[in-house]
Amino acid sequence: MAINPEEFYNELALHGVELFTGVPDSLLKEFCLCVDDRMSKEQHIITANEGNAIALACGHYLAKQSIPLVYMQNSGLGNAINPLLSLCDPDVYSIPMLLLIGWRGEPGVKDEPQHLKQGKIQIELLKTMDIPYEIISKDSQDFKSKISKCIDTAKGENRPTALLIKKGTFDKYGKTVSAEEDQSMKREEALEIILDNLDDNTIVVSTTGKTSREIFEIREKNNQSHEQDFLTVGSMGHCSSIALGIALAKPHRQVVCIDGDGAMLMHLGSLTSIADMKPKNFSHILMNNKVHESVGGQSTAAKNINLSKVVNSLGVSKMFFAESPNELKQKIGEFLSNSELTFLEVKIQPGSRDDLGRPTKTPVENKVSFMKFLEN
Repeated sequence: MAINPEEFYNELALHGVELFTGVPDSLLKEFCLCVDDRMSKEQHIITANEGNAIALACGHYLAKQSIPLVYMQNSGLGNAINPLLSLCDPDVYSIPMLLLIGWRGEPGVKDEPQHLKQGKIQIELLKTMDIPYEIISKDSQDFKSKISKCIDTAKGENRPTALLIKKGTFDKYGKTVSAEEDQSMKREEALEIILDNLDDNTIVVSTTGKTSREIFEIREKNNQSHEQDFLTVGSMGHCSSIALGIALAKPHRQVVCIDGDGAMLMHLGSLTSIADMKPKNFSHILMNNKVHESVGGQSTAAKNINLSKVVNSLGVSKMFFAESPNELKQKIGEFLSNSELTFLEVKIQPGSRDDLGRPTKTPVENKVSFMKFLEN
């Protein structure tokens, strides 16, 4: 039987956990909804990336001397490794905290290609990092004792410990993320307009999550080849850097990067490299729905900040904005025809089709056809 998120939260609260921070994961969605209901904004903080969350939790412990909890998908553990080993490790500052890690790509459990290697090496990775851990599944009737053991070890040895959460562990919490009324267009509608205005020689690099999935399905629906699209199915936040590398190597080909707000925020520093190099063939599009849609719809910091102003402050040559189909249709031509670094923010509403599929080509197949396309 799946674990009641309230019971799980209550057990953590009994142990004095009063800060919850991290990056959302679909496996932890129901638990995070529960935390949202019970903690203030200052006590439940969604960070731009997992490394930020580790450092924030470290600061909390230094000031309060209470064990913080940092949640993440296991793919995000890569972002957290540096502060875990160079800040929190017993050989450095010896900072205790509890990690709650969603185990994507668990061996024997069907998952997407980008999660398989991370899932396969998950246990060995925690062992190599010398982080004590417990595994919790929907059948873990002893989950309370496992929480106690990890927190006791974290406190007693002043070190990070981890709870590794299997798929399907948490029962439904009975609440959904409330969406603000939004009259803007759907992402798939906006992507169709964008793709329809690209010529056959344009190079496309798209961000992880539903953006790449929708691009794949639009191409399928239109009986088009997928060769000009690099679908960044993993490595969240890095599609703009991939696109920059291509743009600099292929200066006579137009490169269009289709980014997301959560992904852009995760590695915001990459924008400084783009602005510094100012490739004239680089067109950067932000699809902004202000949520982490693929993992549950939790808000991103884009809800409270103006990302276009951030980008503009770095010295991007031309700025564009669209929030309706007609506005996007009117501006997309001028945006794409500029022979200088350009940025377009497209305001979209959260949500996607219930029957949205996934790419039927493997990442390697995508890479091979894409590289042949670049050679032409």
